[in-house]
Amino acid sequence: MSSSISLSTVLLGIFSGPNPNEHSTPIVPSHQHQYTNEKNISLVQEKRKKKAFSRREAIGFGFSLALLDALAQSNSTAIAAEEAQCALTISPSGLAFCDRVVGTGAEATKGQLIKAHYVGMLENGMVFDSSYSRGKPLTFRVGVGEVIKGWDQGILGGEGVPPMLAGGKRTLKLPPQLGYGMRGAGCKGGSCIIPPDSVLLFDVEFIGKA
Repeated sequence: MSSSISLSTVLLGIFSGPNPNEHSTPIVPSHQHQYTNEKNISLVQEKRKKKAFSRREAIGFGFSLALLDALAQSNSTAIAAEEAQCALTISPSGLAFCDRVVGTGAEATKGQLIKAHYVGMLENGMVFDSSYSRGKPLTFRVGVGEVIKGWDQGILGGEGVPPMLAGGKRTLKLPPQLGYGMRGAGCKGGSCIIPPDSVLLFDVEFIGKA
């Protein structure tokens, strides 16, 4: 009996309290409700702003990448066009040349001290020397053997090669006999910067008289 009464008491204790549906006062006060709603609205607006900003940022970044890509492609196209226009002419001596820019100044004379900038490359495109990277042009007497034969001929002209004019830029392709031949250059410990019998490519800018 006692257990039955206890059980009834427990059951009555569950249901005898105030009806939850009859509560007239909200659990959270109204002013706190208002603050919460405003805070939620503020958070939503902030998220929207951040989302919009992120979208604008992404669009701007994407535009920048597209612009850089377009510029790179344009530059590559210009270089390719320049190379295509500069077809090498082979002279009887085997020296091949191409004028990328025809100068407007005076041509060099044999024994004259001149200045020239250059980039030297192996046939595989590896650069082995550049006066531009040193920030100073090469100064030498042309036509008297101070430089390799291909340079003297490529700047002074002769044997089917027109002389360069000051301000001109010319690409030269030298067969081994007009370059460093069988000995190569920059050799040390069994390896050479310019291997023996190398075909050489030079981009030469004839600045003028020194």
